[in-house]
Amino acid sequence: MKQRLSEAYPDGEVEVIDLTGTENHYEVYVESQKFAGLTRIQQHQNVMAVFGPELKTGEVHALSIRTKTRSV
Repeated sequence: MKQRLSEAYPDGEVEVIDLTGTENHYEVYVESQKFAGLTRIQQHQNVMAVFGPELKTGEVHALSIRTKTRSV
């Protein structure tokens, strides 16, 4: 997860926490300039898109997202 987020947000700070130890419930924090001008919902949708297939199949069952726009 962290690698994929780091690739999607190369300018950003990324943190990933496995909430249950089962590798299907995660909390992620992403701070990136890519979020500039986006609403919080759009930022979260942007992060969710990175894991679209896993969310659809249930491989990732729960994903808690925190985002922040990185200052230039």
